Amino acid sequence: MALLAIQPLSSNERAGKDAACKTMIKRKAGSKPYPIRHYVRIMILVSFTVLVLDLAISLASISIVKQQSTRYLQDTAKLYIDRINHDFAYINHYMGWTLANDETLNMMNAYEPDSSEFLKSNGNLYKRFSELQKNYGQEYNFFFYLKNQSFFLNCAPISVTYTDYLELKKLIYSYIEDKDVYAEFYSRWTPILVNGKYYIINIVPYYNRYLIGLISADNLIRPLRQINLGANGYASLVDENGTRISSPLSGSGKLVQQEQDWPGLFRSRTKISSEFSNTTFSADMVIQFGAFEKIMIAQLLIMLLFFIVTSTICAVMLFFNKRVLGPIQNFSENLAHMNEDGQPAGFKSSKIIELEQANDQFKDLVEQVKTFKIAIYEQELEKQRIQLDYMKQQIKPHFFLNCLTSIYSMAQIQMYEEIENMAMSTSKYFRYTFQDGGNFVRLEDEIEHVRIYLEIQRSRYRDAFRHHIVQNEAAKDVLIPPLVLQTFIENSVKYAISRDPEVQIRLTVTRRESEEEQVTVIQISDNGPGFAPEVLEKLVRGQPLDQSKGTHIGIMNTLKRLEYLYYKKAAVHFSNIEGGGASVIITLPDLPDTST
Repeated sequence: MALLAIQPLSSNERAGKDAACKTMIKRKAGSKPYPIRHYVRIMILVSFTVLVLDLAISLASISIVKQQSTRYLQDTAKLYIDRINHDFAYINHYMGWTLANDETLNMMNAYEPDSSEFLKSNGNLYKRFSELQKNYGQEYNFFFYLKNQSFFLNCAPISVTYTDYLELKKLIYSYIEDKDVYAEFYSRWTPILVNGKYYIINIVPYYNRYLIGLISADNLIRPLRQINLGANGYASLVDENGTRISSPLSGSGKLVQQEQDWPGLFRSRTKISSEFSNTTFSADMVIQFGAFEKIMIAQLLIMLLFFIVTSTICAVMLFFNKRVLGPIQNFSENLAHMNEDGQPAGFKSSKIIELEQANDQFKDLVEQVKTFKIAIYEQELEKQRIQLDYMKQQIKPHFFLNCLTSIYSMAQIQMYEEIENMAMSTSKYFRYTFQDGGNFVRLEDEIEHVRIYLEIQRSRYRDAFRHHIVQNEAAKDVLIPPLVLQTFIENSVKYAISRDPEVQIRLTVTRRESEEEQVTVIQISDNGPGFAPEVLEKLVRGQPLDQSKGTHIGIMNTLKRLEYLYYKKAAVHFSNIEGGGASVIITLPDLPDTST
């Protein structure tokens, strides 16, 4: 086998090969060197970027702090307004129940004001409303008016001046003569102007007797003024026309004048509006963020100082480059020329281990974030489920509280038989309400539930209304959505009671044939005031009603349920009866197949 001959390289070939190796090593070993000016430019660019980021973070921080402060004040205001709504609702119910069930006013209405029976009954009424005033605050004032005797007097200690009392008496007389007094004042706290000062009033009529609740607008808003809203922040009440009905006072009692605000994040004022239930006014809180201007000035000074420091560092680096690094660089270049023929030092791969480690750590972090997001999502679902279960147990809390209050009031005057009937009816009512029986129930069970509800209302209002239920025997096993009839019956009771000496509520159920199929026709009618013209027009046209103030929710939800469950085949007809009253006719086809 022939052997290959190995010849030694010449000096020129060896020099060329060494030069090629040096070039390759330089390309692999390191990056191109840069002068100090390059790093100064990088520092200035980084400094400017940090400056911009600092400004953005500062503005975002100020925005977040303002939002958190505003949210805290909104929550605080909501707690106070919820308490006022509860107080208004209870006082409304208490006055209504007293007018309908307490014999004290009947006795006073039957005797002359100077008789002993009248004075004794007046004392009992004064004692009861004094106890009510102790529970809800001395700021509330209570009065009664007997129309037959044209007699007006307070039934609890009053906090209004005698001049305001006389003016209020004149206003009450004029309101009583107004035929629309029920729609304007009953269960609806409304501001009135008395001698240049605003009060919030509620008039509860019952036949020829009236109870009046009154509180000063400034007294009602006083707790919100105790919140720290800033040096020039204030809280006030505003009516539905935008008129301020309480003085814009700060927490220190200073009258605040409105000032011009800056736009955007620099705005020092934030306005929060909160609505009350069943009222014609709202609460406005103006928050004065006086500290934010100082924060902005301090932040600008900090950024200016940062820029000065950065500029100084750049100047020092240029000076250091000229006086220190320049000579060192010249010395390094000389050393390079001296070792030009030497072997290069070993070098590592251009792949950076730290970046690979950071990449691995980032991947682990992403996996942890995903796991954390899934856990948070599952917790949120569980929270929503718990919240839904809680809301299911909060059905009609006001009606439940009213029932308990009625039982308590009956116990005060020892109406033991009525207490037994009321407790049993309330138990049956809520047992039916909390049942979990699907989307449909027997019509007979639904009518029995309506009958129980009407009996409860009769226990509250006594002889204020009568009801008649006429049911076709063939319709008792028809399946209908639960609580459909309840919605319209409640509507009749709510708007018909206390308008006529005796309200008639009638429920009629019939079966008939329509377009070759059997349908169930349910008519609910009363002899009350009927639907308001604008409400009736929208109902007839199928337009949605305004629910922004918490009204008409039951009717709209019921119509949506019927549309969904009967595939738009159910019909609801609304009308006003000639001579007075409202009528609702519900036409339901036999239950469709809902298995698909």
